[in-house]
Amino acid sequence: MAFLTGLALTSALLLAALPARAQAEGAPPARPNIVLIVADDLGVGELGCYGQERIETPRIDRMAEEGLRFTRFYAAAPVCAPTRCSLMTGLHGGHAHVRDNMEFPGEGQLALPKGTLTFPRLLQASGYATAMVGKWGLGGPGTSGEPNAHGFDQWFGYYCQRQAQTFYPDHLWRDGKRVELPGNRPDGLGGTQYAHDLFLEEVERFLRRKHEQPFFLYLPFTLPHLALQPEDEDLQPYLGRFEETPYEGEFGYVPHATPRAAYAAMITRLDRDVGRVLDLLAELGLEQDTLVFFLSDNGPAIDGAGGADTGFFRSSGGLRGRKGSVYEGGIRVPLIARWPGRVPAGATSDWIGAHYDLMPTLLEVAGVSVPDGLDGLSFAAELRGESAPAHDFLVWSFYGYGGQQAVRMGRWKGVRVDLHGHVPPLELYDLEASERESEDVAGAHPEVVQRMLAILESEVTPSREFPFLLLDRERARARAAK
Repeated sequence: MAFLTGLALTSALLLAALPARAQAEGAPPARPNIVLIVADDLGVGELGCYGQERIETPRIDRMAEEGLRFTRFYAAAPVCAPTRCSLMTGLHGGHAHVRDNMEFPGEGQLALPKGTLTFPRLLQASGYATAMVGKWGLGGPGTSGEPNAHGFDQWFGYYCQRQAQTFYPDHLWRDGKRVELPGNRPDGLGGTQYAHDLFLEEVERFLRRKHEQPFFLYLPFTLPHLALQPEDEDLQPYLGRFEETPYEGEFGYVPHATPRAAYAAMITRLDRDVGRVLDLLAELGLEQDTLVFFLSDNGPAIDGAGGADTGFFRSSGGLRGRKGSVYEGGIRVPLIARWPGRVPAGATSDWIGAHYDLMPTLLEVAGVSVPDGLDGLSFAAELRGESAPAHDFLVWSFYGYGGQQAVRMGRWKGVRVDLHGHVPPLELYDLEASERESEDVAGAHPEVVQRMLAILESEVTPSREFPFLLLDRERARARAAK
């Protein structure tokens, strides 16, 4: 596939991507509002509508009953920053600028380059009011990654995913200006101002404002990402439900006396916040005009990290792997779409897609021309109860956790790991036979393996920031031999 670099946006391209204002034949008479809610480290098995039995998620379950639930949707990467980069740009991990979490002193991670083509910027240029509330993770203060430089009229929350590991920060940010939070400890261990309470207040202010134009509201919430810091009112209903071993903080983050109850409480709190957003849309007469997506950024926390007992809760739905892994449990995520009267209610879709498909989908729904060169495909047809075009393949190229790559091609899934230490053979799994990736069948299907290796060779461009040195050397030797 062709692809766009972070510097590919020019004025001409931006103007070419604007809609002609006149709606295509058969399209809704007005462009919808769009709300995109992204949970943080929520596993595909942590919602009732995806099989969870110990954690209560009634509002998201009802959202699934009222909308369309996807059963084979994927994160673009198994950790935060690269997923969010792919989400914003429509590019998979072999082409995107950010391919792992890259930390910098102070606040913020590797920044999106100036001029990066993002779908919020295209929505903004087409007449949408755009806002973000939550965690950004694509650049710190004063960098080229400022959210306001990438399509948001306004934003409130965390720049930095590292800072977002507390729900009691001593400050947040609003449009590049620091907002102090008196009463919260500088170390983030407690306080009087809970970040998600502030987020919901900001969301309510935005929605209650009179809007003369359609809006796009991006809500990258931080629940249920560790640390275990539920508010008491959310924790109380779960106390005594589970056998508990106090978490002393030995695996990072903060101690908690009842870690299972705390983790469940944080997911139920996320559920309540999603319900609050949906209730506001209904109260304000906006729900018929608003498409709402809910999904997660990647798989659940590694079992035991920060006290999260994701094994006890079957957080990955029984799939292999957790956050940081390109096996199914690290990248399979929930996705629910709701738009009363437009999206079929109570339906499911087995369409295979990933975060980078949201850019072309939302642009199509908004009536904005989809630019060439994206890795993503629009699945807007699925939202209408029709069949969207299928991917020939999905690609993951992830620098972190030892270096990993994967390809999904129909029923087949290819994986190779530990790429910083050696160039291993490709593992091959038949997901129709076993979604748990328990039997490597590469030896029985060499032609599938060779096709997947060819895809990785052609689809993964070299990255200065995230080099696979051994693969790059192998490629150089192969070219020299020719």
